Amino acid sequence: MFVLLAGLALGACSSSDDDTNINGNGGNGTNAGGYTETVVTEPPLWQVDWTSNQARPDWTEPDFASIYENWTSLKVQIEDFLIPHASSDDLLAIFVNGEMRGVTGPAVVVGSNETIPGRFMMKVWGNEKGTEKVHMSLQYYSSKLKNLFILSDDIVLNPDMTIGIDSEFIPKFSYGTEKYPYVMGLSASNIIAKAGITPASGDYFAAFVGEECRGIGYAVSGMLLTVYGRAEGESVTLKYYETATEKIYTFPDVAKTK
Repeated sequence: MFVLLAGLALGACSSSDDDTNINGNGGNGTNAGGYTETVVTEPPLWQVDWTSNQARPDWTEPDFASIYENWTSLKVQIEDFLIPHASSDDLLAIFVNGEMRGVTGPAVVVGSNETIPGRFMMKVWGNEKGTEKVHMSLQYYSSKLKNLFILSDDIVLNPDMTIGIDSEFIPKFSYGTEKYPYVMGLSASNIIAKAGITPASGDYFAAFVGEECRGIGYAVSGMLLTVYGRAEGESVTLKYYETATEKIYTFPDVAKTK
């Protein structure tokens, strides 16, 4: 058996703030700490825009059994942020050293033709014996988003092992899109401390580059935020929504994408 990919388990945002009071100086003015406070009438709707314009790959499955001696099973579930966009037209493929070793559409319900969008199960083929170091690439195409997500790594294949069968395998495809090639972590704790904010359940925050949301986090899940960059050196603004006061705090130029 030939296996894969543990190394690829690396481990949403147009702005719709309903913020008619927000402008360059903030609805309530700029504070001494350089941030602004704005009271809003409704909670902001922040989302990362994952849409792209990539064509659906023309992946053709060869007769793998006539080419390769070994195979293993791969079961993949896509990330939660992708689930609302999943469809029966999506594709998942895996490549080893540039060669396709498996391709499939979404899994189907046993005994029917009904698909399960967001879940994939396929055979992955190869002749490796478990000692070769190879370049592995897992590629997921979202038909609705027209976006190809690619995760790659150099790994040593481990024989007699399956991935995602006994436990969920959820690759972080958000780390593998051409639209946002620069991905970094950002802690919001020290930033919001400038405004004396105590994080509370229901609060959430987002990173922006200009008017484009580049990541969203929730206080209940911790104060770390993943920021997605289109280019290196983009100026990042942090916005924090405090539920109790119905305020948006805006902290400009808190980081640069890298």
